[in-house]
Amino acid sequence: MKKEKHIKVGISIGDINGIGIEVVLKTFSDNRMLDFCTPILFGSSKLISRHKKELNLNVPINGVSNLNQVIAHKVNLFNIWKEDVEVVFGEANKDAGKYAFLSLQEAVKALNNNEIDVLVTAPINKDNIQSDEFKFQGHTEYLESKIEGDSLMILMTNDLRVGLITGHVPLKEVTQLITPDLITKKVAIMHDSLVKDFQIRMPKIAILGINPHCGDNGVIGDEDQTVVLPTIKKIKETGKLVYGPYAADSFFGSGAYKTFDGILAMYHDQGLAPFKTLSFGKGVNFTAGLKEVRTSPDHGTAYEIAGKGKANEDSFKTAVFSAIEIYNHRKEYKELTSNVLKKSRRK
Repeated sequence: MKKEKHIKVGISIGDINGIGIEVVLKTFSDNRMLDFCTPILFGSSKLISRHKKELNLNVPINGVSNLNQVIAHKVNLFNIWKEDVEVVFGEANKDAGKYAFLSLQEAVKALNNNEIDVLVTAPINKDNIQSDEFKFQGHTEYLESKIEGDSLMILMTNDLRVGLITGHVPLKEVTQLITPDLITKKVAIMHDSLVKDFQIRMPKIAILGINPHCGDNGVIGDEDQTVVLPTIKKIKETGKLVYGPYAADSFFGSGAYKTFDGILAMYHDQGLAPFKTLSFGKGVNFTAGLKEVRTSPDHGTAYEIAGKGKANEDSFKTAVFSAIEIYNHRKEYKELTSNVLKKSRRK
């Protein structure tokens, strides 16, 4: 990867009883990572020391009480609470959710204040993090409420990007939520992201159908013919390369996905089940459409292996690299388009 600005990567530590802190520490136990970025963990020294001891991970940490004290080429820890917190590996309890939220909240504040350049989030438990201040289905929805823009969840690898038209919603609500406006909006976000974040000049986007076999001409529902297909035709008239709807059951197995730069699935498991089958442990969750860059690994808290030293850090490490790359791509795009505008004004 091209070395450019030494990017400040803010890291929310996730559920303290899960594998989040373990994969963070393992990622930065490789000193070469510090050539690409300056990591800043949001948590507490006591908590991180407990994890280091239990997991036998010797990663030097530079504790700071102010983000102005951050040192490049070191793993920094911004202390945001002083109390000693009990860690119970593998247990989903309210304290774990409370401190996961405190970490996330402070990291997002720093992101909005330009004190960090990008955010990488370790996994949370969507149940125990719920509180009066966090009433969201997950990271994506919370971030959309705090950061400028409209979000699109994209699970990605180097050659596969799957976005979701509807996200963390019950299956029974999907057909009511999918409207021409929503499809058009999500296509616009994905197209914009593929151009600016991934440097694809003319992206090809596939849209999956709602019903089995796209409804078989109305035999299994008519939404694909009455809602999806007409919407795709209208989007094509704007010049975007959008195709579909495709029957989801054969789209991935046939290898058809390989011919597209981005894929939009209608609902969560329609897109994520095949994605994780093809790429589990190698994928990254990217929140496209927001003013700031946020990525995360493609796995959860993995309570069953928490505290045992068995967690694989590859997905988290890839999330860090992806955040840096997207940040740089956005910067390059802004510079290129800014230069074009300056030239046109001179003429």
